[in-house]
Amino acid sequence: MVGTKRQSSSSSSSSLIKRSIWIIAFVFVLSFFLVVAYYYQPKLKASQKGCYSSQGCGTNTNDVQLVKVEDNKEEEVELVPRELTDEEMESRVVVKDILRLQTLQPKKPKVAFMFLTQGSLPFEKLWHMFFSGHEGKFSVYVHASRETPIHFSNYFIGRDIHSEPVAWGKFSMVEAEKRLLGNALLDPDNQHFVLLSESCVPVRPFQFVYKYLLFSNISFLDCYLDLGPHGNGRYIDYMMPEVEEKDFRKGSQWFTMKRQHALIVMADNLYLRKFRDHCRPGMEGGRNCYSDEHYFPTFFHMIDPGGISNWSVTYVDWSEGKWHPRSFTAEEVNNRFLEALTSIDVCPHITSDEKRTIRFTPCMWKGSKRPCYLFARKFFPETLDNLVALFSNYSTLL
Repeated sequence: MVGTKRQSSSSSSSSLIKRSIWIIAFVFVLSFFLVVAYYYQPKLKASQKGCYSSQGCGTNTNDVQLVKVEDNKEEEVELVPRELTDEEMESRVVVKDILRLQTLQPKKPKVAFMFLTQGSLPFEKLWHMFFSGHEGKFSVYVHASRETPIHFSNYFIGRDIHSEPVAWGKFSMVEAEKRLLGNALLDPDNQHFVLLSESCVPVRPFQFVYKYLLFSNISFLDCYLDLGPHGNGRYIDYMMPEVEEKDFRKGSQWFTMKRQHALIVMADNLYLRKFRDHCRPGMEGGRNCYSDEHYFPTFFHMIDPGGISNWSVTYVDWSEGKWHPRSFTAEEVNNRFLEALTSIDVCPHITSDEKRTIRFTPCMWKGSKRPCYLFARKFFPETLDNLVALFSNYSTLL
C-alpha cells in the first residue's frame, strides 16, 4: 500500500512538472511573438501614414520614393517619412474626412462651367449652342477681371459673380479660381467643376462631356514632375517643411474637379499660404514661380494622388516653346483639325531642361484608354464662324 501511494505521488509530481514546463514554454513563445509584433508595428504604420487617396492605398502610396531624371536615367531613392507639424496634422484630418464623405447625390446632378475671363466672351454664341437643350444639367459662372461682360445668351445673363482684378503670373489667378469654386459650391446640385478661359471652346457635344465627367470618380487635373528650371527650378526652401521639393509638381491650370476636391480646396489654408508667400514672380536668384501652375498639382499630389488623372481634358499646344501657348487661326479650324484633336489619347509632358524630354501620359477613363480632350484653347475670335459651322458635326467625332 505504501509503495502504491509513493508511485501515485511520484506520478502526480511528474505530471505537475510536465504541465509547468508546457506552461513556461507557451508563455515564452507568446512573449516572443508579442515582442516581435510590437517591434515591427511602427514600420507598418509609417508605411501607411498620410494615405488618404480616394482610390485606395497600397503599400507604396506614401510617395517614399523620389524619381530623379539624370542623363536619361531614373534613380529611385528611398525616403524616410518625417513627422507632420501640428498644422499639417489638422489639415490632413480635414482632408481625410472630406474624402470619406458620402455626399448625397442629387436626382439631376449638374456640371458647373466656370469662365475666368478679362471681359466679354468671344465664343459665347458657340457655348450657347453647346448648352442648348440640356437645361438643368449645367450651371454657368463668369469671373471677369477687367470689364463687365456684355452677354446675349440667356445661359450667361445674370451669371457674373463678384470679381477682382487678376494679373498673369500672380497669385490673384489662384484666388479667382477659388472664388469661382466657392460660388459654384453654393449649389448642392453641382457635382463637377470645369475651369475655362475666354479662348476655350468645346470639342465634344454636351452629353459626351456630361457623361465623361460625372461617370468618373476622379478630377481631371494635370500633374507631372519637371526637374528643369521652369519646374523644380522654381521651388524655394522657404516652403519647407510642409512642402518638400520631392513633392513639387507642375501642370496646366485648366482643370475639372469633383465636388469632394473642390471642398478640400476651399478648406485649405496651410498649403495655400505657402504658395501665396513663396511662389511668385521675382523671387530670390531671379527665379519666377507661378502658383496657378504649381499649387493645385502639388497640393493634390500630396493629399490624394490616386484621385487625379495627371492630365487635363483641355487641349493646349505648347509646341512653340514660348511663354504662352500657340493660338489657332480661322484657316486652321476645319474638320481635319477637329478629327485629329479628338483622336489624341496620350498627353505630352515636356520638361524645361535643355533636353526638352517628352513623356506621354496615357489618358485613362475608368480603366480604359480613351480620347483625352473635351475642350481646347487658345483660339482667336476670328475662328468663331468656322467653329459654329462645324459644331453640328461634333457628334460624328465620338
